[in-house]
Amino acid sequence: MGSHGKQQQQITHEVDEEGHPIAIFHAQPLSVVAEEGEETHVSISVPPPLMFAFNERIRPLLDAVDELRHLKVAQEGIQLPTIVVVGDQSSGKSSVLESLAGISLPRGQGICTRVPLIMRLQHHQNPQPELHLEYQGKTVPTDETQIAEAIVLATNEIAGNGKGISHTPLTLVVKKRGVPDLTMVDLPGITRVPVHGQPEDIYEQISGIIMEYITPEESIILNVLSATVDFPTCESIRMSQRVDKNGERTLAVVTKADKAPEGLLEKVTADDVNIGLGYVCVRNRIGDESYEEARMEEASLFQNHPLLSRMDESMVGIPVLAKKLVQIQGKIISKCLPDIVRKINDKLNSSVSELSKMPQNVSSDAEAMTVFVRIFCLSRDCLRKILLRGEFDEYPEDKTMHCTARLFEMLNQFAVELQKSAENNKSTENFLVYEMRVLDEAKRIELPNFLPHTAFLVILQEKVEQISNTPIDFMEKVWNDIERVVTTVFTKHCENYPQLLSAMRRAIHSLVAKMKAKSFDRVMEFVEMEKLTDYTCSPEYMSEWGKLMAQQNNCIERINSTRPYYSEITIEGFGNIQIGHLRGLSNVREQAFDLKMRITAYWKVVLKRLVDNLALHLQLHVRNLVDRHMEPEIVNELMGSQGDGPRAIQRMLEETPSAVKKRERLNKSIKLLKDSKEVVARIMDRIAFDN
Repeated sequence: MGSHGKQQQQITHEVDEEGHPIAIFHAQPLSVVAEEGEETHVSISVPPPLMFAFNERIRPLLDAVDELRHLKVAQEGIQLPTIVVVGDQSSGKSSVLESLAGISLPRGQGICTRVPLIMRLQHHQNPQPELHLEYQGKTVPTDETQIAEAIVLATNEIAGNGKGISHTPLTLVVKKRGVPDLTMVDLPGITRVPVHGQPEDIYEQISGIIMEYITPEESIILNVLSATVDFPTCESIRMSQRVDKNGERTLAVVTKADKAPEGLLEKVTADDVNIGLGYVCVRNRIGDESYEEARMEEASLFQNHPLLSRMDESMVGIPVLAKKLVQIQGKIISKCLPDIVRKINDKLNSSVSELSKMPQNVSSDAEAMTVFVRIFCLSRDCLRKILLRGEFDEYPEDKTMHCTARLFEMLNQFAVELQKSAENNKSTENFLVYEMRVLDEAKRIELPNFLPHTAFLVILQEKVEQISNTPIDFMEKVWNDIERVVTTVFTKHCENYPQLLSAMRRAIHSLVAKMKAKSFDRVMEFVEMEKLTDYTCSPEYMSEWGKLMAQQNNCIERINSTRPYYSEITIEGFGNIQIGHLRGLSNVREQAFDLKMRITAYWKVVLKRLVDNLALHLQLHVRNLVDRHMEPEIVNELMGSQGDGPRAIQRMLEETPSAVKKRERLNKSIKLLKDSKEVVARIMDRIAFDN
């Protein structure tokens, strides 16, 4: 009346969270024909495959991410979306992964996973599974019976035969009918106390690996927790909360639900540890159970157990976990892919630009001279812009390199400092006393009321001496700044030639030292000239002296007055002056007043002349530095120091070992990024075609 047990399947179509179509496969119970010929359904059904959320869009995206991971694009600082599996030791982490992959992983005491194990699960139609390991550039085929041993051998090859761990990953590829399309990274279980020959710092080593993988925002944390422990005490929870405080990218798997069913529903619904992506409770495979038997037992447990059956079906069982992981994985990859494309392009452009700035490898004297001339001309043209013409296009944001503006500021500051030194000499106390003392000492046989020239020079020379260090300090400051600017420009153009740059710096320092010495000599000449005699053709002197002298009569009247409230007077340019001390003194008060006003008027001329002379001197010497003296000084330093001309320059331009390594690194980086770009381009083209 019927046929022997023939499995039936139904396929229903749904959509995921992004609105993409997904196919859900349902296995029907076996139909068995009884002896009487009546068809009967029995309760032992073949469990459905775990490809619950198989989505044709996800596989190519996942392949692209896996290929990028294989290319080690993370070495370029480009993080990939990854499901990272963490858990305390003995939390049941291996059992969860075994149930998802349908294979047996290494078991034993202590740490079983000693290296990051990248598990690439891929559903395919071929009934014969295909398994292989990838590590250290090798591909090692294996099968379901030998996989655990193969992983142990590969781990020993990577991390040694002891109990130590390594950051170097091992990839396990599982192509098998019914497995979910997933890529996960299984990390060593967390242990605090080293046992069985483990390193003393085993916790720190494991913690370092885990933090490396779970810190990137692109990582989804699959936190495996045992139902037998309090979740807040789990070290894996503490670690994940350090990088994902609100649990927005953490999914929790609660194992051993059958061993601690009491209060489990309350623990996962209370969510005291902020698991943003939710909980899935599972039952581990026990003993020699097959994976199919284990899943049937799991389904029966959550359907029939008086406590566990109260849990919503959306949060129990390995099939639910598989579905959640595939959906989360598809969502995070779709979200991150545009940013990955941008980062690859940015990093590639940056590496290509950096390589283009690397020095060319010179092989002859002629090539060396060509490179040297190009560097020198570029540097000199830049210095002409910023030192002479006030053009700052090469350093638009660096105000310290806007030299004409900074020189103008320093010159104004110098003028202010000179003026302050002059103001300090304008004492309002003992007004005219010093001038009268000088006049008394300058007396000679001559006509009365005649102003002695020697008295004027004595006061002038003393004032000049008081400010003589100010222009020297100013020149020191200016030339130090010029040396800094010139060195900065040459450093920019010679940065890839350290030996050449060293010689350039010596030449620049020597040249600026010579220019500075000439400036010091010139400044001292200016100072000595001002001491030697008094002269100006500027009409400002007479105009200023006339204004000041217009106040003399009023001042003398106040001095001669006996009225007590006339003991103070206001004189323009000096302020309020006490004059009571001048009553009854010598009759040279008029000469003293005249002398003071002449000195005051002339001192303005002296200060202005010093500023003007230094400004013109600097303009000339900076131009000479750039246009006349710089080239012979540098050429002499480079070619004359060793006496063999262009050959010396060629040696300075030879690529250093560090430059060779840098070139190799950049070439390797560019190749990796170009390969990565091609991988992503293929996937983007496929997605566009499918749409």
